[in-house]
Parts: sequence; C-alpha cells; structure tokens
Amino acid sequence: MTTEVLIVGRDSDVFAERLKTAVPGLRCHPAHNRDEALERCSDCEILVIRTDEIFAGLVAAMPQLRLIQALTTGVDHIAALPNLPPNMLVAAARGFHGPQMSELAFLFMLAFARKFPAVLENQKQHRWDRREQRLLAGRTVVIVGVGRIAEELARRCKVFDMRVAGVTSRASAPGFDAIYPRARIAEAAGTADFLIVLAPLSRENRHLVDAAVFAAMKPEGVLINIARGGVVDEDALRQALLAGRIAGAGLDVFATEPLPAESPLWDTPNVMITSHVGGVSENYAEQVMPLLIDNLRAFVDGKPERMRYIVKF
Repeated sequence: MTTEVLIVGRDSDVFAERLKTAVPGLRCHPAHNRDEALERCSDCEILVIRTDEIFAGLVAAMPQLRLIQALTTGVDHIAALPNLPPNMLVAAARGFHGPQMSELAFLFMLAFARKFPAVLENQKQHRWDRREQRLLAGRTVVIVGVGRIAEELARRCKVFDMRVAGVTSRASAPGFDAIYPRARIAEAAGTADFLIVLAPLSRENRHLVDAAVFAAMKPEGVLINIARGGVVDEDALRQALLAGRIAGAGLDVFATEPLPAESPLWDTPNVMITSHVGGVSENYAEQVMPLLIDNLRAFVDGKPERMRYIVKF
C-alpha cells in the first residue's frame, strides 16, 4: 500500500530522495513553493514542512491529510491555523538543534563582551583602539526555558567557566548551577550578565520576559532571544534599551517575521539583529533525516506510538 507524502521547501528534493529509499511504501511529492504545494497536495496523507511555510489554504486542499511532520522545533504556526482538524497528528523536529543554537548564543555573547560592532567600525575607520577586553569567564548566564538545547548550551558555557542558571519547571538539569521556578524569573534575571531566551511560544509564555524582568536586570545585562519573538515584550525591551536599563540585546526572532523594514528595532541602540537563523545549519537535512525516517516509518507501519515529539494542542 502506498502512502502519499507532500514535502515542501527548498530541500524537498533531498528529503524526497532519501525518504523514498528509507521508508518503503512512501510516494514523495517535493514542492518548492506554494503553487507547487497546492498543485501536488490533494491525495497526500502526510505533510512534511517548516512550520513558518504552512498556510490554511494548503491544509484545506488536503482532505486526506492525517499527519503533519514539522521540520522545525516550534509548531506555533500550526497551532494557529484556523482550520486544523481536531484529531490531526502533529510531530515536531527536535533533539538536534543544540550545536547551531549554542553557537549563535555565543556569537551574541562574545560580540557584546568584546564590543565587536565597535571593532568593525574601528577597522572601517582605520583606527587603532587597544582597549581592555571583557571576559565571558566568571559571568552568569540565565537561560529561560530548559530543554535539550539549553542543556547543550549550558555544557558549552561551563567550558568557558561561566555560571549557569535556568528558569524552568524542572527541579534540576545537568550543567546548571541554579534553577528558578517561573514565578522567580525576575529574581533570576537580576543575576544575569546574559539572559538567554529558549522558551517556546505558548499562551502562557507570551511576553514572559516583560518590563518587570528588564527592570530587575543589571544595567550591564544583555538579553538574547533565540526562541520566539512573542516570548519577549518587544516594546518593553526597546524602552529598557533606550532608557539604558540594560546594556544590549541580541535578537534572532521577532513577533512579526520577517522583521518589517519600518520596525524601530532596526535602529535601536545596542541591538544586534540576525534573521531567524538560530536553528538552521549547512547540514540541516542530514541532522533532521534520522527523525523523519523513524517517524514516517512508524506512521506507515500503523504504530504512531513509536513516533517522537508528538505535539498536543
């Protein structure tokens, strides 16, 4: 029996080629854009897609759809669909983003610690500026949201001789020196040289990092958001930066993406912006492929209980 699969995205041909060999019984239909997806979707029971590429019209055009396998950790775009069938099986792609997310966090931390924007400007101006260098060693990182990515980041922070605390419902986590419950997030933020957001976006987490959190931070503290834009109150963040209540912000994610050209965040002092690149890598297809093969094989075999990272809305 053949199961039809629609795979959407720029790497859809790569995924299709690997999956049809690894999972007998799949017929894969790669689609590189919305038009191709709508053209090829009608008989498909499985949709493999980045969640920020999904749209209501695609789901409406797939009457046979039974499984959405996300290619991303977050599934908030799927949860927000107005026409998602109530019993739809949705699986996230998790467990392998630690290296790239950690490296982006360190890019931001080192850039702020070593004042790298000023370094680039000095080079542009042919200016020799041999100043003291701030070290990461001995600094405190507070990670909001403690999952597998946070554990990998914490392990790397310890190599740099940093103190690591987490804000989470967990009682403990490897590599963490201290754990704070959600109700004490402001207290935790007050200890942070770098407050790093890794919490998923949910109704409970919207604006979890708010004006009260910024007010509790050290004046030399830096916010780094590599999770979801909506977890941080961007207006409160901008006001904190303009008032000098915190020293800076490294932002990879935003409430509205792509970040509009007219957004004041682009020109807010002491902000470094990247374009939601934290989870991606040059070998992303290879990283996610084992999970895709295992999950789709379990689904085709009629054993969804073997699938990993099933999401309940």
